[in-house]
This record gives sequence, C-alpha cells and structure tokens, in this order.
Amino acid sequence: MRAAPLGIVLFAHGSRDERWRAPVEAVARQVAALDPTARVACAYLELVAPDLRTAALALIAAGARTIRVVPLFLGMGRHVREDLPRLVDELRALRPEVEFSLRPAVGEDPEVIALLAQKALES
Repeated sequence: MRAAPLGIVLFAHGSRDERWRAPVEAVARQVAALDPTARVACAYLELVAPDLRTAALALIAAGARTIRVVPLFLGMGRHVREDLPRLVDELRALRPEVEFSLRPAVGEDPEVIALLAQKALES
C-alpha cells in the first residue's frame, strides 16, 4: 500500500501587488523539485487567494493526510504567534482525520539567519 503524500503549505502574509507572490511561488517550485512526491501549495493570510483553508482542502483532495504548515515569515509576530495557530486549529476541527503540524517561522531558523547575514555582506 502506498503512503499518502505529504502536503506542505507555504504560508505567507499576502500583498495587493501581484509581483510579491513570485518568491513564495519560487519556494514552492523548489520544494516540489526536491521532493516530487510531496504536494505543495501556497496560502496567504490576507489580500490574495488562496487562504490557508482553501489550500489545505485542495491538498487533502489531492490525497494528503499529513499537512505541514510552514510560515514564510521572518519572525514570530502576532500573525504567526496568534492568527496562524488559530487557523490551524480550525482546520484540525474541520478535518480531524488529517494530521496538521505547524512549523516555526522560517526566519528564526539559524541556517536562514546565517544566509541572510551572508546576503547582507555580499557586494
């Protein structure tokens, strides 16, 4: 029996400027290239679609039974600390048969911090 694919939601703030989505979608393409078996979706808190619920339900429809939510934020501000956990809890209540996990904000990862420092030093 084949395992259900992992679902990954890259969660970002959102912007009215369409160009703002390009880096988020580029990360999604990289994730898919690194693990072709994973199902990857982008989701946004506000100002642009899809929202977290819509993205997660699409991954579930594609067969995911485990969904990892990855906040593409630099730090643990109110959105990541309060809003996002509430949204994930709502998904857990809506789809209790699916395992949802919430990762820390990517900007708090030591490797990301080191990469940002390196980028700041580049000429």
